[in-house]
Amino acid sequence: MAQLNLKKLQAHRARTFNLPPAKRVSSPAQALTFVNKRGFAYFWPIKGIDLPSLWTAVAGDRPVADQHDDPGHITWGWKDDALDKKIWYYGKILRGKATMISLEIAPYFYALSENYGSPEEDYLIAYHEGRLTQASKQVYETLLDNGALNTLDLRKLAKLSNAKDSEFNKALEQLQRDFKILPVGVAQAGAWKYSHIYQITTRHFPKLAEEARVIKESQARAKLLELYFDMLGAVDLRDVNKLFGWGNEVMKKAVNKLVESGKLVKAEHPKSAGEWVGTKDIIK
Repeated sequence: MAQLNLKKLQAHRARTFNLPPAKRVSSPAQALTFVNKRGFAYFWPIKGIDLPSLWTAVAGDRPVADQHDDPGHITWGWKDDALDKKIWYYGKILRGKATMISLEIAPYFYALSENYGSPEEDYLIAYHEGRLTQASKQVYETLLDNGALNTLDLRKLAKLSNAKDSEFNKALEQLQRDFKILPVGVAQAGAWKYSHIYQITTRHFPKLAEEARVIKESQARAKLLELYFDMLGAVDLRDVNKLFGWGNEVMKKAVNKLVESGKLVKAEHPKSAGEWVGTKDIIK
Protein backbone atom coordinates (compact mmCIF):
# COMPACT_ATOMS: atom_id res chain seq x y z
CA MET A 1 0.00 0.00 0.00
CA ALA A 2 1.12 3.57 -0.69
CA GLN A 3 2.58 5.58 2.17
CA LEU A 4 1.88 9.18 3.18
CA ASN A 5 4.68 11.71 2.86
CA LEU A 6 4.54 13.59 6.16
CA LYS A 7 6.59 16.55 4.92
CA LYS A 8 4.22 17.03 2.00
CA LEU A 9 1.25 16.63 4.34
CA GLN A 10 2.58 19.28 6.73
CA ALA A 11 3.29 21.70 3.88
CA HIS A 12 -0.14 21.08 2.38
CA ARG A 13 -1.94 21.88 5.62
CA ALA A 14 0.22 24.93 6.25
CA ARG A 15 -1.05 26.30 2.95
CA THR A 16 -4.72 25.46 3.39
CA PHE A 17 -4.80 26.50 7.07
CA ASN A 18 -3.06 29.75 6.05
CA LEU A 19 -0.02 29.22 8.28
CA PRO A 20 3.50 30.63 7.68
CA PRO A 21 4.96 31.34 5.19
CA ALA A 22 1.51 32.50 4.02
CA LYS A 23 0.53 35.99 5.11
CA ARG A 24 -2.12 36.17 7.80
CA VAL A 25 -5.67 37.12 6.89
CA SER A 26 -5.96 40.77 7.91
CA SER A 27 -9.25 42.16 6.52
CA PRO A 28 -12.90 41.21 6.07
CA ALA A 29 -12.36 40.91 2.30
CA GLN A 30 -9.50 38.47 2.86
CA ALA A 31 -11.65 36.54 5.34
CA LEU A 32 -14.31 36.10 2.65
CA THR A 33 -11.68 34.96 0.16
CA PHE A 34 -10.36 32.45 2.70
CA VAL A 35 -13.81 30.94 3.28
CA ASN A 36 -14.62 30.86 -0.44
CA LYS A 37 -11.34 29.09 -1.26
CA ARG A 38 -11.87 26.43 1.39
CA GLY A 39 -15.62 26.01 0.77
CA PHE A 40 -16.23 25.67 4.50
CA ALA A 41 -14.23 26.23 7.67
CA TYR A 42 -14.67 26.63 11.38
CA PHE A 43 -14.88 30.07 12.95
CA TRP A 44 -12.78 28.92 15.94
CA PRO A 45 -10.43 25.92 15.98
CA ILE A 46 -12.19 22.98 17.64
CA LYS A 47 -10.21 20.66 19.91
CA GLY A 48 -9.82 17.19 18.44
CA ILE A 49 -10.97 18.26 14.94
CA ASP A 50 -8.55 19.11 12.14
CA LEU A 51 -10.13 21.78 9.94
CA PRO A 52 -9.07 25.26 8.84
CA SER A 53 -10.54 28.08 10.93
CA LEU A 54 -10.76 31.82 10.50
CA TRP A 55 -9.09 32.31 13.89
CA THR A 56 -6.03 30.30 12.85
CA ALA A 57 -5.85 32.08 9.50
CA VAL A 58 -5.79 35.41 11.33
CA ALA A 59 -4.02 34.70 14.62
CA GLY A 60 -1.82 31.73 13.77
CA ASP A 61 -1.69 28.20 15.15
CA ARG A 62 -2.42 28.99 18.79
CA PRO A 63 -5.34 28.53 21.19
CA VAL A 64 -8.15 31.07 21.17
CA ALA A 65 -7.10 33.77 23.60
CA ASP A 66 -9.08 34.50 26.78
CA GLN A 67 -8.10 38.17 26.66
CA HIS A 68 -10.75 40.23 24.92
CA ASP A 69 -8.17 42.64 23.53
CA ASP A 70 -6.18 39.92 21.77
CA PRO A 71 -5.67 41.02 18.12
CA GLY A 72 -7.02 37.67 16.92
CA HIS A 73 -10.46 38.59 18.22
CA ILE A 74 -10.89 41.02 15.35
CA THR A 75 -12.54 38.01 13.71
CA TRP A 76 -15.50 38.40 16.08
CA GLY A 77 -16.33 41.83 14.69
CA TRP A 78 -15.95 40.63 11.10
CA LYS A 79 -18.34 37.76 11.76
CA ASP A 80 -20.97 39.91 13.50
CA ASP A 81 -20.83 42.64 10.85
CA ALA A 82 -21.34 40.05 8.11
CA LEU A 83 -24.35 38.25 9.62
CA ASP A 84 -26.89 40.27 7.65
CA LYS A 85 -24.76 40.75 4.52
CA LYS A 86 -25.36 37.29 2.99
CA ILE A 87 -21.70 36.93 1.96
CA TRP A 88 -21.45 33.42 3.44
CA TYR A 89 -23.56 30.98 5.43
CA TYR A 90 -22.81 31.05 9.16
CA GLY A 91 -24.24 28.88 11.92
CA LYS A 92 -23.55 26.03 14.31
CA ILE A 93 -23.31 23.28 11.74
CA LEU A 94 -20.45 20.77 11.82
CA ARG A 95 -20.55 19.00 15.20
CA GLY A 96 -22.74 21.87 16.37
CA LYS A 97 -19.84 24.33 16.23
CA ALA A 98 -19.63 27.74 14.54
CA THR A 99 -19.10 27.00 10.84
CA MET A 100 -18.61 29.34 7.89
CA ILE A 101 -19.74 28.04 4.49
CA SER A 102 -19.31 29.69 1.11
CA LEU A 103 -22.56 30.49 -0.68
CA GLU A 104 -21.48 28.21 -3.54
CA ILE A 105 -21.17 25.22 -1.19
CA ALA A 106 -24.13 25.89 1.13
CA PRO A 107 -26.63 24.11 -1.19
CA TYR A 108 -24.56 20.89 -0.90
CA PHE A 109 -24.92 20.97 2.88
CA TYR A 110 -28.60 21.82 2.61
CA ALA A 111 -29.13 18.88 0.24
CA LEU A 112 -28.07 16.56 3.07
CA SER A 113 -30.36 18.16 5.64
CA GLU A 114 -33.81 16.90 6.67
CA ASN A 115 -35.54 19.62 4.65
CA TYR A 116 -37.66 19.00 1.60
CA GLY A 117 -38.61 22.48 0.47
CA SER A 118 -41.60 23.28 2.69
CA PRO A 119 -40.55 25.27 5.80
CA GLU A 120 -44.11 25.16 7.17
CA GLU A 121 -44.26 21.35 7.02
CA ASP A 122 -40.72 19.93 7.19
CA TYR A 123 -40.31 20.67 10.87
CA LEU A 124 -43.61 18.95 11.73
CA ILE A 125 -42.49 15.79 9.91
CA ALA A 126 -39.21 15.87 11.84
CA TYR A 127 -41.06 16.42 15.12
CA HIS A 128 -43.55 13.59 14.61
CA GLU A 129 -40.70 11.25 13.61
CA GLY A 130 -38.86 12.10 16.83
CA ARG A 131 -36.02 13.98 15.14
CA LEU A 132 -36.95 17.36 16.60
CA THR A 133 -37.38 18.10 20.30
CA GLN A 134 -40.39 19.88 21.77
CA ALA A 135 -38.23 22.90 22.59
CA SER A 136 -36.91 23.03 19.01
CA LYS A 137 -40.47 22.88 17.70
CA GLN A 138 -41.51 25.80 19.93
CA VAL A 139 -38.52 27.91 18.88
CA TYR A 140 -39.09 27.22 15.20
CA GLU A 141 -42.80 27.95 15.33
CA THR A 142 -42.13 31.21 17.17
CA LEU A 143 -39.81 32.39 14.39
CA LEU A 144 -42.25 31.13 11.78
CA ASP A 145 -45.05 33.21 13.33
CA ASN A 146 -43.13 36.32 14.39
CA GLY A 147 -40.18 36.71 12.03
CA ALA A 148 -36.61 37.41 13.15
CA LEU A 149 -36.13 37.72 16.92
CA ASN A 150 -33.24 38.25 19.29
CA THR A 151 -32.43 35.44 21.72
CA LEU A 152 -34.19 36.99 24.73
CA ASP A 153 -37.46 37.73 22.90
CA LEU A 154 -37.33 34.38 21.16
CA ARG A 155 -36.99 32.47 24.41
CA LYS A 156 -39.85 34.43 25.99
CA LEU A 157 -42.27 34.10 23.07
CA ALA A 158 -41.41 30.42 22.68
CA LYS A 159 -42.51 29.97 26.31
CA LEU A 160 -39.09 28.64 27.30
CA SER A 161 -38.21 31.33 29.85
CA ASN A 162 -38.48 28.80 32.68
CA ALA A 163 -36.67 26.07 30.78
CA LYS A 164 -33.05 25.24 31.52
CA ASP A 165 -30.47 27.23 29.57
CA SER A 166 -29.17 23.95 28.16
CA GLU A 167 -32.60 23.01 26.79
CA PHE A 168 -33.01 26.32 24.96
CA ASN A 169 -29.43 26.34 23.67
CA LYS A 170 -29.72 22.75 22.46
CA ALA A 171 -32.86 23.73 20.56
CA LEU A 172 -30.99 26.57 18.84
CA GLU A 173 -28.14 24.21 18.00
CA GLN A 174 -30.39 21.45 16.68
CA LEU A 175 -32.27 23.85 14.41
CA GLN A 176 -29.03 25.34 13.10
CA ARG A 177 -27.42 21.96 12.42
CA ASP A 178 -30.43 21.01 10.31
CA PHE A 179 -30.40 24.32 8.41
CA LYS A 180 -33.77 25.40 9.76
CA ILE A 181 -32.64 28.64 11.45
CA LEU A 182 -29.50 30.77 11.52
CA PRO A 183 -28.21 33.95 13.20
CA VAL A 184 -28.74 36.99 10.96
CA GLY A 185 -27.63 39.84 13.22
CA VAL A 186 -26.77 41.07 16.71
CA ALA A 187 -29.03 43.03 19.07
CA GLN A 188 -28.06 45.09 22.10
CA ALA A 189 -30.24 43.06 24.43
CA GLY A 190 -29.73 41.35 27.76
CA ALA A 191 -27.25 41.98 30.55
CA TRP A 192 -24.30 41.90 28.17
CA LYS A 193 -26.04 44.05 25.54
CA TYR A 194 -25.25 41.31 23.05
CA SER A 195 -27.75 38.85 21.65
CA HIS A 196 -27.92 37.03 18.34
CA ILE A 197 -30.95 37.60 16.14
CA TYR A 198 -32.33 34.41 14.58
CA GLN A 199 -34.37 33.89 11.43
CA ILE A 200 -35.80 30.98 9.43
CA THR A 201 -33.09 29.86 7.00
CA THR A 202 -35.30 29.86 3.90
CA ARG A 203 -36.45 33.40 4.64
CA HIS A 204 -32.89 34.69 4.84
CA PHE A 205 -31.73 32.63 1.86
CA PRO A 206 -34.92 32.12 -0.19
CA LYS A 207 -33.10 30.47 -3.13
CA LEU A 208 -31.20 27.92 -1.04
CA ALA A 209 -33.83 25.15 -1.09
CA GLU A 210 -34.28 25.45 -4.85
CA GLU A 211 -30.52 25.38 -5.44
CA ALA A 212 -30.21 22.27 -3.28
CA ARG A 213 -33.13 20.43 -4.86
CA VAL A 214 -31.16 19.47 -7.98
CA ILE A 215 -28.25 18.03 -5.95
CA LYS A 216 -28.37 14.31 -5.16
CA GLU A 217 -27.19 13.19 -1.73
CA SER A 218 -24.33 11.21 -3.31
CA GLN A 219 -23.23 14.30 -5.24
CA ALA A 220 -23.38 16.43 -2.10
CA ARG A 221 -21.26 14.01 -0.09
CA ALA A 222 -18.73 13.69 -2.89
CA LYS A 223 -18.42 17.46 -3.18
CA LEU A 224 -17.96 18.01 0.56
CA LEU A 225 -15.45 15.15 0.81
CA GLU A 226 -13.40 16.52 -2.09
CA LEU A 227 -13.22 19.92 -0.41
CA TYR A 228 -12.39 18.30 2.93
CA PHE A 229 -9.54 16.22 1.52
CA ASP A 230 -8.30 19.22 -0.46
CA MET A 231 -8.00 21.03 2.88
CA LEU A 232 -6.56 18.21 4.97
CA GLY A 233 -4.51 16.35 2.38
CA ALA A 234 -4.93 13.02 4.16
CA VAL A 235 -7.26 11.87 6.93
CA ASP A 236 -8.00 8.83 9.08
CA LEU A 237 -11.53 7.77 8.16
CA ARG A 238 -12.56 7.94 11.81
CA ASP A 239 -12.04 11.70 11.63
CA VAL A 240 -14.21 11.98 8.52
CA ASN A 241 -17.09 10.37 10.38
CA LYS A 242 -16.41 12.48 13.47
CA LEU A 243 -16.78 15.70 11.49
CA PHE A 244 -19.71 14.97 9.19
CA GLY A 245 -21.66 12.47 11.29
CA TRP A 246 -23.07 10.57 8.31
CA GLY A 247 -22.59 7.17 9.86
CA ASN A 248 -19.69 4.83 9.18
CA GLU A 249 -21.31 2.82 6.38
CA VAL A 250 -22.52 5.85 4.42
CA MET A 251 -19.21 7.66 4.91
CA LYS A 252 -17.08 4.72 3.73
CA LYS A 253 -19.28 4.21 0.67
CA ALA A 254 -18.83 7.87 -0.31
CA VAL A 255 -15.06 7.78 0.27
CA ASN A 256 -14.65 4.51 -1.64
CA LYS A 257 -16.36 6.03 -4.67
CA LEU A 258 -13.73 8.78 -4.71
CA VAL A 259 -10.98 6.18 -4.32
CA GLU A 260 -12.40 4.13 -7.21
CA SER A 261 -12.55 7.24 -9.40
CA GLY A 262 -8.87 7.94 -8.69
CA LYS A 263 -9.49 11.21 -6.84
CA LEU A 264 -8.30 9.74 -3.53
CA VAL A 265 -5.80 7.05 -2.59
CA LYS A 266 -5.74 4.65 0.36
CA ALA A 267 -2.42 4.86 2.18
CA GLU A 268 -0.51 3.99 5.33
CA HIS A 269 0.55 6.63 7.84
CA PRO A 270 4.18 5.98 8.89
CA LYS A 271 3.47 6.94 12.51
CA SER A 272 -0.26 6.42 13.08
CA ALA A 273 -2.58 3.46 12.77
CA GLY A 274 -6.01 3.69 11.19
CA GLU A 275 -7.60 3.74 7.75
CA TRP A 276 -5.89 6.63 6.01
CA VAL A 277 -6.98 8.10 2.71
CA GLY A 278 -5.39 11.06 0.97
CA THR A 279 -4.94 13.03 -2.22
CA LYS A 280 -2.34 11.81 -4.73
CA ASP A 281 0.06 14.69 -4.08
CA ILE A 282 0.51 13.62 -0.41
CA ILE A 283 1.62 10.11 -1.33
CA LYS A 284 5.35 9.29 -1.58
